[in-house]
Amino acid sequence: MDNSLASWENVRRGCVVTLTVVTVAVAALIPAGTAAGATSRPGLSGLAAIPATYLTLYKDAARTCHGLSWEVLAGIGTMESDNGRSTARGVHYAKNRKGAEGPMQFEPTTFAEYAVRADQSRKLSPYDPEDAIFSAARMLCSDGGSSARGLKGAIFAYNHAWWYVRDVLAIAGRYTAAAAVVRHHRPRPARPRHRASHPRHPSRPKHPSRPKHPSQPKHPSHPRHPSRPKHPSHPRHPSHPRAGHQQRAGHRRRG
Repeated sequence: MDNSLASWENVRRGCVVTLTVVTVAVAALIPAGTAAGATSRPGLSGLAAIPATYLTLYKDAARTCHGLSWEVLAGIGTMESDNGRSTARGVHYAKNRKGAEGPMQFEPTTFAEYAVRADQSRKLSPYDPEDAIFSAARMLCSDGGSSARGLKGAIFAYNHAWWYVRDVLAIAGRYTAAAAVVRHHRPRPARPRHRASHPRHPSRPKHPSRPKHPSQPKHPSHPRHPSRPKHPSHPRHPSHPRAGHQQRAGHRRRG
């Protein structure tokens, strides 16, 4: 019996040691300096890991720096506060153990240097997601984040650790791939099977035929001048018997 108890105690101790080693190994994989609870929630992948409000802010803030991608801002926001989901101290109130504040984990002096009051109707605050994200975009842009050559240096300036740079870029790459998939599978509006025939333009009414000019009456033919009466033929004078004939007649009588 004693041997059995001793064996069981050894097994229990072995399990405890193994569990401790695994816990330490997993903890080593979590970036130091990352706000508690800043890792992405299990079950959320791709763009679903970003709240809609934060996704809009990342995209809007990136537009203020030509060349800076919103995915990089989202990568930093994911590392620092799980895109505002973390409930750790320093994200929504107070400061963390290193003095960082807000969802983008600014130190007070750094925030004062790059602060952007995105909404003029509200008080400037590192805890305001809009102010924090726009200020982070300004800081990255001023440190060279608008170009591919200066991007790594800008992320390193944000948090002085190369592992941090690698993790941010890895997360940004996943967001870029997820956004491409969403664009590719975005449903297209179904085309109607039969295209509605475009109504023809209503036939323009023909111009009313212009009334023909009333036929002008022909000029009355000028009455011909009444035929002048021919001059009455002068009556011929009774023909005078020719002398020769008379002589012949007389001659005949005489005979």
